[in-house]
Amino acid sequence: MSLRGKIDFAELTDTGQVREHNEDAIGTIPDIGLMVLADGMGGYSAGEVASGIAVQIVTDLASEAADREELHLIDAHSGLMRPSIILRDAIYRSNKIIYQTAQSQTHCEGMGTTIVACMFYDNKVSIAHVGDSRAYRMRGGKLEQMTLDHSLLQELVDRGFYSHEEAQRSTNRNYVTRALGVEPTVEVEVHEYEVQPDDIYLLCSDGLPDMVEDDDIHLTISTFNDSLDVVGQQLVDLANDHGGRDNISVMLAQVKEAFPAKRGLFAMLARLFRS
Repeated sequence: MSLRGKIDFAELTDTGQVREHNEDAIGTIPDIGLMVLADGMGGYSAGEVASGIAVQIVTDLASEAADREELHLIDAHSGLMRPSIILRDAIYRSNKIIYQTAQSQTHCEGMGTTIVACMFYDNKVSIAHVGDSRAYRMRGGKLEQMTLDHSLLQELVDRGFYSHEEAQRSTNRNYVTRALGVEPTVEVEVHEYEVQPDDIYLLCSDGLPDMVEDDDIHLTISTFNDSLDVVGQQLVDLANDHGGRDNISVMLAQVKEAFPAKRGLFAMLARLFRS
């Protein structure tokens, strides 16, 4: 089942005001409700390589899986829906390829990337992430951060050394404790949520929240939510106006109507005709 018309999407990436290159990568497949965002790190162009590999592998594997699998089924071992398993396994695969490339290619040594991805299906969304690229949800006028950063600062917040407000003002925000390509394996955090019509989901690299406080992100979405493209541009402009010290990427999805999965014989026949 295509999600076109049921969910609106918008995406924008910008180099910012300081960096010479954009090491972020983004990818969207509206038909299967997929958004992927990666924020690369490493010397020279290596960050671009890592983030590009991550987005390409996740979009390719998710697209292939969506064509052949019953996405509404629940995995008996983990209790997760198939979209969650698809995202998790695709990110595992990305980590392996990035790590192997970093080990074998001298110019890619030390490269890595954070990642956040989401996939909508059957009135739910699966969100998977590694690192400090984030997912937010706007619902009923309230903005909520759906992911917790895998970072040293977040660990200090969890242990009570910083409040959330103090953490937002900290200058030590970019020490990540997890990233793709750094180790042979990586732990991927995955969560599932019920969605509602009018929900707005935002994926972003740290170049946005490092420059723009959550209250201003909330105000921007509230003010311009008639157009996701305008919301995205306004968020990028805000980050640049506040210094734009890093690359800035934003991806947005707004749920327009319910999208329950088709089950049984009809779904099976539809899949056969697509193949």
